[in-house]
Amino acid sequence: MEPSGDLALAAEFPTPDRERWRELVDGVLRKSGAPFESLVSTTYDGISISPLYTAEDVSPPSGFPGVAPFVRGGSPHGAVDGGWLVRQLHAHPDPAVAKHAVMGDLLNGVGSLWLKVGSAGVPAAALDDVLADVYLDLAPVVVDGGAEFAEAGRAMLKVFDERPLLPSEVRGNLGADPVGVLARSGGEADFPALLDLVTRSRRLFPELRTVVVDGLPFHQAGGSDAQELGASLAAGVAYLRALTDAGLTVAEAAGQLEFRYAASADQFLTIAKFRAARRLWSRVTEVAGSTTPQLQHAVTSTAMMTRRDPWVNMLRTTIACFGAGLGGADAVTVLPFDAAIGLPDDFARRIARNTQSVLLEESRLAGVIDPAGGSWYVERLTDELARAAWAWFQEIERAGGVVAGLRSGFVADRLARTWAAREANLADRTDALTGVSEFPNLAEKPVERPPAPADPTGGLPVIRYAQAYEALRDRSDAHLAAHGRRPTVFLATLGPVAAHTARASFAANLFQAGGIDTPNAGPTRTVQDVVDGFRASGAAIACLCGSEKSYGELAVPVAEALRAAGAERILLAGKESPAEVDELVFTGCPALDVLDHTFAALEVA
Repeated sequence: MEPSGDLALAAEFPTPDRERWRELVDGVLRKSGAPFESLVSTTYDGISISPLYTAEDVSPPSGFPGVAPFVRGGSPHGAVDGGWLVRQLHAHPDPAVAKHAVMGDLLNGVGSLWLKVGSAGVPAAALDDVLADVYLDLAPVVVDGGAEFAEAGRAMLKVFDERPLLPSEVRGNLGADPVGVLARSGGEADFPALLDLVTRSRRLFPELRTVVVDGLPFHQAGGSDAQELGASLAAGVAYLRALTDAGLTVAEAAGQLEFRYAASADQFLTIAKFRAARRLWSRVTEVAGSTTPQLQHAVTSTAMMTRRDPWVNMLRTTIACFGAGLGGADAVTVLPFDAAIGLPDDFARRIARNTQSVLLEESRLAGVIDPAGGSWYVERLTDELARAAWAWFQEIERAGGVVAGLRSGFVADRLARTWAAREANLADRTDALTGVSEFPNLAEKPVERPPAPADPTGGLPVIRYAQAYEALRDRSDAHLAAHGRRPTVFLATLGPVAAHTARASFAANLFQAGGIDTPNAGPTRTVQDVVDGFRASGAAIACLCGSEKSYGELAVPVAEALRAAGAERILLAGKESPAEVDELVFTGCPALDVLDHTFAALEVA
């Protein structure tokens, strides 16, 4: 054989095709009775996720890094030189505590600061003291003043102006975001204050940005990825119009903006989101007469964070950071695992920053430019997400723009529809929350933190995916405090361990998600074995757990005996019951409804 010089991997094997793959898959599915469609999932934007992608799944060319449409990154070298910017959030209202925390982060791997300033964080008057030991030419500062953005921005400008810095050395962002203020609080979108701050900033520090286009309010209201992208695009266009009307060129106006997006535990959607965002903004600036890449700040999702079993948040934020980094975000903030509980402590901040350090320094995720580029799945998902976001952006523009859409309730109504769909999937545990709706730990020691300053309300709702289950856990804690024991459902296990383990484990997992304790009878042989266990448990509700065979033999007599022994409510783990029971529990059942009904019955009992 003469060497050709080309390496043909697997050349001696037949070339596989989609049809042959489909035949093999169908053969496996026939054994389980599941249709092929069960392998296809759908996102909240209506995008179908297939089980297989090949070169036949075409998508538009993604171009090259640093070249429009910037899908593959805003700069030619990506983050290879130094990685993305590790940015830590600080919001402690005590300046001394904030100063200590800021320096601790900067000395241990953080390269940029995100400061909440004003009534929801660090006092504006204390900024100079909090940043006294910070080399502001090395650590860019992003200010977040909320409705007080004008005061916070002027205070930050004063700090910069009083330091021995060259104007070109000052970078960061003053955080003006009147659209975000409207979205969060329903307050006035103060564009004149934004323009005043831009004028002051450009006169003093030409490299300092002034405006943040924040997509987080739309994500936190339960919106989808495309809805977050489309709404942020509309906000960015509103800022472009305001700044160009004030005399800036399109390139100058776009250079004032930084976009902030949520990164979730869905790693592929997160990767696609940041790639799609750059493509969308490139199209906007192209139409407006410029070619300006989007500057992106990724923040791990607050909606996915839990108060119960918060340690699992470390895993969620790691995956989110992974997705944002691979998606090409310029700066990433990993929220501490206890962020949903209150003000984070030193340990939580350390874990948050070290999460990024491990991914950058040990895993070397930034060592390859756009590593997801060329993946048929990611390229197709990027394209479909961009198209869905663009369609939503056009709807907002037809409704008069993002400000009009927020004031009229148009945006809120659409976000609410998406949240209702997600809420239904959370309620039946189609969307699982590890440590909360799945695999809860009733014996966990609560994590306690000082309360964080309250964020503004009055605009779009702020939700967390775990909130309904955590409300039930709070009811359970109150019951424990009042009665010395948690609410209880007795698991009436029928037959030997092998016969009831699967359904007993399922039922225990379900009830414990609501904070309900689940003692069980263990292996049983007779009806009396089950009744004795029920009486010893002190429970008023029982759930039968067994096999189809044991149900046929024991379900009816056990249910009758349990009612005679005082059971006020009887459930059965399964989709059908030979006995009269009050409710069935099974995979895909309305778990929150079952838990609510159970709590109501327990409270009556």
